[in-house]
Amino acid sequence: MIQIGDIVARKSYEYDILFRVIDIKEKEGEKEAILYGEDVRLIADAPFSDLVVIDEREKKKREEKEKQHIEQCYKLLRQDYRLLREKSEYEATGGYEVKMDFFQLPGRVLHIDGDPLYLRKCMQLYERIGVPVYGVHCHETDMPDRIIPLLEQVRPDILVVTGHDAYSKSKGSVDDLKAYRHSKYFVQTVRQARKKIPNLDQLVIFAGACQSHFESLIRAGANFASSPARVNIHALDPVYIVSRVSFTPFMDRVNVWDVLRNTLTGEKGLGGVETRGVLRTGMPFRTIAEQT
Repeated sequence: MIQIGDIVARKSYEYDILFRVIDIKEKEGEKEAILYGEDVRLIADAPFSDLVVIDEREKKKREEKEKQHIEQCYKLLRQDYRLLREKSEYEATGGYEVKMDFFQLPGRVLHIDGDPLYLRKCMQLYERIGVPVYGVHCHETDMPDRIIPLLEQVRPDILVVTGHDAYSKSKGSVDDLKAYRHSKYFVQTVRQARKKIPNLDQLVIFAGACQSHFESLIRAGANFASSPARVNIHALDPVYIVSRVSFTPFMDRVNVWDVLRNTLTGEKGLGGVETRGVLRTGMPFRTIAEQT
């Protein structure tokens, strides 16, 4: 018997995605599970008859494959970061050969996530990369009301608004915002944020989840959003995008393709507009010991 918390896959989709059962309901006499993607930001529902509980062996096999993919993207991101740091060091010292100590202030992130488990995964990766972040778990429907107080409290350079989403063909065309589970709340949240901080370079925004209405999010004022081809995006994709922005000097522009190539989803699931970086470099760097 399927229970809340079980990891399952759908027969009708050839077991392509692993889901976590977060709720169970009864529909027309048949039990139905509400599902959250384990690694993709997708919310779905399925009858019990379409679900198979994944055993530990298969789960570990997929986790190992996923871990390898994440490590590959992480290495690319670290490589880019080293290049950006070398460039910043060269510019900060004016190209002089004499060694000069300097410090860097990467952009601060406010990450609002509709899924507490995804938020935890993202916070771990932010910490590993070295991005300063303030994380908040908030249901998607509550985000528009909470965004302004959070912006005033945290004063971030970068805002992430994400969680779960899904497009339902039965509810309308791909152009109809009403056909999406949470896109309208992401759009409302971005609009509220832009009323507070209109400049796209003063507050860089990533918004959206799996299959989200990309065009509406960009029009609302997001710098980066999902999902241009209405495909699923990986749970960690927002982290890869905003980390690149966080470590790009504020005098440089972030090339959209350079950002997307290090994500787990790519240009079908993510897109954006040309944006300035937010990293600032200063000098001299003085330790506490030197000051005393």
